[in-house]
Amino acid sequence: MSKTYKIALLPGDGTGPEVLNEGIKVIKAAAKKTNVNFEFVNYDLGGERYKKTGEVLPDSVVEEFKKFDAMYLGAIGHPDVKPGILEKGILLRLRFELDQYINLRPVKLYEGVECPIKGKEPKDIDFIVVRENTEGLYVGSGGFMRKDTPNEVAIQESINTRFGVDRCLKYAFELTKKRNKDNKLTLCGKTNVLTYAFGLWERAFREMGAQKYPGIKLDYTHVDATCMWMIKNPEWFDVIVTDNLFGDIITDLAAMIQGGIGISAGGNINPEGVSMFEPMGGSAPKYTGQNVINPLAAISAGAMMLDTLGLNKEAKMIENAIEKVLASGQIKSMAAGRMGMGTTQVGDLIANSL
Repeated sequence: MSKTYKIALLPGDGTGPEVLNEGIKVIKAAAKKTNVNFEFVNYDLGGERYKKTGEVLPDSVVEEFKKFDAMYLGAIGHPDVKPGILEKGILLRLRFELDQYINLRPVKLYEGVECPIKGKEPKDIDFIVVRENTEGLYVGSGGFMRKDTPNEVAIQESINTRFGVDRCLKYAFELTKKRNKDNKLTLCGKTNVLTYAFGLWERAFREMGAQKYPGIKLDYTHVDATCMWMIKNPEWFDVIVTDNLFGDIITDLAAMIQGGIGISAGGNINPEGVSMFEPMGGSAPKYTGQNVINPLAAISAGAMMLDTLGLNKEAKMIENAIEKVLASGQIKSMAAGRMGMGTTQVGDLIANSL
């Protein structure tokens, strides 16, 4: 009897449930062709639950998530809930407590998708960003002194451990080797100013490369230069590895050069545990219920989830279907309301093209 993969669903807020529905539709269509079994369990975490109960993420639910094979997220963010409550209380807490220490962001321009950079084609934009996901400035270390006075002091510290840096670098090196594209790994940092934090990153990077990965070309760029080269010469990049804050920033820029947030997917990865996959766009509450939001990022996130679970054939089927549909020109734009069809129609197109 084949294994049944147990997936926790977090539809969340705004248009999250809409895009997640299309991702599930496509996964089920792929599973039907290869006789893979899934059990989907829905969780109502998000703004509406918080408004009704005051609960953000119960401890018991975190323990339940540890028993799943993976987690599949729609979006978190509610206009009636103060910013930070849901994001910190759900997304950041899950990353930390489930030790999802890698944020993985493939950046790929598909044929048929408009790129804002003049002259760049799909062959020019095909790289992956590996972002450390549980350390840095996002650990919340710091505080206020003399708050709400003219002499207020705010301190926020970036925490970087050799253990955390090493395991992130190892993942990035192994990915570069497995990808076998240019065999080039770029460290994105700021060694000329952030000499302590990125002094550690660069030493660990050079040491690991020399000792364990002699076949990988080592490259370094400051974060500001990374942003510049990502626009001018994105073809220079193969795999980029960086810390939590810089990774958060450069992946939004990367999303734009691949055609927009509507097609950008990501994964919060624990290679030894439970990982969570999501579209990179927000909840987009102004589009809720209108059937106009682009579900391609959620569908791509579903393919990433299957690939991470070892269902490489099914993941490749979805990836190929996305490429085929986009190349056909049937979807007019990646922007919400301008696709030339509805959210559910896009899901149907991908599912029928498997």
